[in-house]
Amino acid sequence: MTEKKIALVTGANKGIGKEIARQLGEAGYQVLLGSRDLGRGEEAAKDLDGTTAVQLEVNDPESVRSAADQIAAEYGRLDVLINNAAIIPVGDTAVSEVASDVLRDGFETNVVGLVAVTQAMLPLLRKAEQARIVNLSTSLASFTLVGDPESRMSTVRTVGYNATKAAVNMVTVMLANELRGTGILVNAADPGNCATDMGGWDAARTPAQGAAVAVRLATLDETGPTGEVHAEAGQLPW
Repeated sequence: MTEKKIALVTGANKGIGKEIARQLGEAGYQVLLGSRDLGRGEEAAKDLDGTTAVQLEVNDPESVRSAADQIAAEYGRLDVLINNAAIIPVGDTAVSEVASDVLRDGFETNVVGLVAVTQAMLPLLRKAEQARIVNLSTSLASFTLVGDPESRMSTVRTVGYNATKAAVNMVTVMLANELRGTGILVNAADPGNCATDMGGWDAARTPAQGAAVAVRLATLDETGPTGEVHAEAGQLPW
C-alpha cells in the first residue's frame, strides 16, 4: 500500500478538475483522475505528475462501483474525494421556460451522481486516518446573492445549474452533520467563475486560481477540527 495520500477527483480530464489534479499531484498526492472517457483521462494524465486515470461516469452505477472496487484493490483506502464533475445542462434557462428533462439532466449529474460517488467511496474514506471530502459549489447557489437585484448573479437564468448547486450545499451540510466526529471533514468550495468550457474562456479567473480553493480545503491540517462545514469562496470577477 502506498504511503502517499490517495485523492480521487471526478470530472478531472479538463478544466478546474484537471488543475485540481495537477496541484494535488505537485503536493505529493497519488491522484486518481476520474473521467467518464478513459482515453481522455489517460491523455490528461500524461501532462500531470502523480496521476492515474480512472474510468468514472457519475451517472452510471456500474461505473461508480467499478471505480470504488479498483481503488479498494489497488490502494485499500481513499484520503480525499473531490466531487468536481458537474454540468450546465443543455437548454438550461429561466424558470418560466426550462424544460423538465433539462432539470432532470442537471440533477442526475450534479446531485444524484455526486451522492452516488460519495456513498461508494465512503467505506474507503473511513479507512483513512483523516479523510477529506470537497464538493464544488458556486455563488450562483447563494440565495442571498442571487436574490440581490444589485448583483449580476441575479441576472443569470440557469435555474437547473443554480438549483442543483444549492442542493449540493445542502448535501454538504447534511453529510458533515452525519460524519461529525468520524475524522472525515466535509467542505464546499466555490472556485469563482474561471476560464473553462463551463465558465467561458473570457472569465477573469484562471483554472489554477479556482482549483487552489478546493485544494486548500482538501489538504487542511490533519490536526485541525473535523466534521465541520467550510464554505470557501473564490474572488468573483463581478
